[in-house]
Amino acid sequence: MPRGEDRGSHGLQSCAKDATTIVLNGKGQLVRWIKEKSLGISRVTLRETMRGYQGTTYLIDPGADLQDIKLDRNIPLTLYSQGELLKVYCNEGRLKMARSLHAVSHFLVTALAIIPFAFADLTTTIDPSSNWGTWEGWGTSLAWWAAAFGTRDDLADIFFTTQTTTLNGVSLPGLGFNIARYNAGASSWNSINGTSMVVSPKMIPSRQIEARSRGTNILELFSNSPMWWMCKNHNPSGSDGGSSDNLQSWNYQSHAVYMATVAKYFTDHWSTTFSSVDPFNEPSATWWNGKTGTQEGCHFDMSTQATVLNHLRTELDSRGLSSTVISASDESYYDDAAKTLQNLGSTALAKIARVNVHGYQYGSGRRDSVRSLATQYSKKLWQSEYGEGDATGHDLASNLLLDLRWLRPTAWVYWQVLDGGGWGLVDADNDKKTVGQPTQKYFVLAQFTRHVKPGMRILDAGSDYATAAYDAATKKLVIVAVNWGSAQYLNFDMSKFKTPGVNGAVVKRWATQIGASTGKSGTRFWSYFEKEMVQTVEVEGVVL
Repeated sequence: MPRGEDRGSHGLQSCAKDATTIVLNGKGQLVRWIKEKSLGISRVTLRETMRGYQGTTYLIDPGADLQDIKLDRNIPLTLYSQGELLKVYCNEGRLKMARSLHAVSHFLVTALAIIPFAFADLTTTIDPSSNWGTWEGWGTSLAWWAAAFGTRDDLADIFFTTQTTTLNGVSLPGLGFNIARYNAGASSWNSINGTSMVVSPKMIPSRQIEARSRGTNILELFSNSPMWWMCKNHNPSGSDGGSSDNLQSWNYQSHAVYMATVAKYFTDHWSTTFSSVDPFNEPSATWWNGKTGTQEGCHFDMSTQATVLNHLRTELDSRGLSSTVISASDESYYDDAAKTLQNLGSTALAKIARVNVHGYQYGSGRRDSVRSLATQYSKKLWQSEYGEGDATGHDLASNLLLDLRWLRPTAWVYWQVLDGGGWGLVDADNDKKTVGQPTQKYFVLAQFTRHVKPGMRILDAGSDYATAAYDAATKKLVIVAVNWGSAQYLNFDMSKFKTPGVNGAVVKRWATQIGASTGKSGTRFWSYFEKEMVQTVEVEGVVL
């Protein structure tokens, strides 16, 4: 069972038990381990090069004899044991317990910082003068999974609220999405003028979609393909070769009419107004092949995109939807998005209010080029779709942090939250309509979505392994950081802030493995990161 954000204090990973006595010298350096008595130490996290005593961590069994943990000078510690938080101190090399404070459920000893600067393997500086945009939110696409599970209230709760919801016996912290991308399907079994849709032999049933709306405050309408009868081969999975334009030239305007009509229908019948409409999905891609495709898709030549965009603005305005903006072009790769922006032409670009790009180039591609062009043309920028098959969340966290640092979008959208093969945040089979367990990826994403909230200002966190967001109303600074290498300390320098929080205050911390509080000293605070760990910290009382 993955240990997720806001769940770390409910258990520990199993570790081998050693009968060990730990001896430190006066500098807090490890002298030796004495494996001789029946002390049940589950795990020791102690670096030989550590300076001072901050962050020294022991995880011990509840039956451990504290008298057998030896240090050679007085040092304040905090002990979590047997459901209680106990203050302990070292006197003449032996630990003594003080009074019980409050209940917790794991067994953890953490040495508190007693010097003003914490030694860390890595240090990053947060820049309060930076402004990488006001965060709009997090979301998902309502496509295959919404068609299969659109009536499930529990699923809506775990994705679109922050409340705790039980799913298959597991209590999940809600992700708090506020953005939903609604797919206007291109498939229909109706006959039009005596012709019918040509179905790709590999088309999966659940991917012929009728997505449903959710209780979000930002909705986008997008299209994977024009309606089948607008396509040259009547196949909404793509052209016969995959690399040619599949929209009939006499239906350029019809595609725009269709998108505008769907948007108007939502407004008139469900009092729901789309914030934006995107008529394309990965239009430069050459894999939309009608003979082999498994889902809806369509290649659009650059000139076709430009023509459709001009028609779409006219059709939206004529239906009283002038406040609904156009986004484009949802290219699959960052490099393709940059090329599209450079070649659409000024007339079509003028119709676009926001650049949408997908994250399927993962760790490659020039994110900064897309951001630079969006800034040059005064366009907002979203990472409008991301997904991969790594259920651990490692790739998601790495690529998300790269997006926040180099692409600098103001919103980030996951593709399908329910799916199999590691792609879903929750494992599911959309065709069999079965829902399994949450993946580790779910909890990794929760580190971001539950803390970096709409309205926050995104700051330069100084590195590729961290991001920072600031809430001016509550004077709260949020930092999400990762550590994929060996266990180490990360030090966060806030010396450039006018008010970097309260000296000595507890800094709230959440982690996918172990969650606890850490300390703050002066203008810095630090946190110990195990290997393969994502942590979120919140610092109160901060002024830029």
